[in-house]
Amino acid sequence: MTTTPDLATLTGEYTIDPAHTTIGFTARHAMVTNVKGKFLDFSGTLHLDGADPSRSTASLDVTMDSIDTGSPDRDGHLKSSDFFKTDEFPKMTFRSTRAESLGGDDYRITGDLTILGTTKPLTIDLEFNGAAKDPFGNERVGFEGKAEIKRSEWGLTWNAALETGGVLVSDKIKLNFDISAIKQG
Repeated sequence: MTTTPDLATLTGEYTIDPAHTTIGFTARHAMVTNVKGKFLDFSGTLHLDGADPSRSTASLDVTMDSIDTGSPDRDGHLKSSDFFKTDEFPKMTFRSTRAESLGGDDYRITGDLTILGTTKPLTIDLEFNGAAKDPFGNERVGFEGKAEIKRSEWGLTWNAALETGGVLVSDKIKLNFDISAIKQG
């Protein structure tokens, strides 16, 4: 694999590669530990403008029934009416509204995140991990990103009080993205 350092050569349309991408999250559980999870079914596109990163865009659609925390019982609860109501709201979406270069390999993308039919702004800080041609001739780019949300802002308010004080599930959720995308055409 050869690395492509010139961002201008990266301009184009990309499709997120689900086999090499992770859309994940972390939530504090019982005030003492973190539970990590991810979504297994999603699709997305990127338009990269290497000469003018502010003209770059991103779109992501996540199938909520694909949630995986390593516990089928917990996954079932998260799909239920207490949380994601996946029968009524099968998708979570993100549509970018702004992109900016922060210098070096750091970028910020802002957009609209829709969960449970509620749309709120989300800002994701991204690090460009590089570009390469894979052994199959695909031009790839990689980004790592992170963001934090308060789940209550999207109507995700279910919780249980603990005898020792505090709650079972934190309001603050950490989102993490490890993205590999393939250039089209």
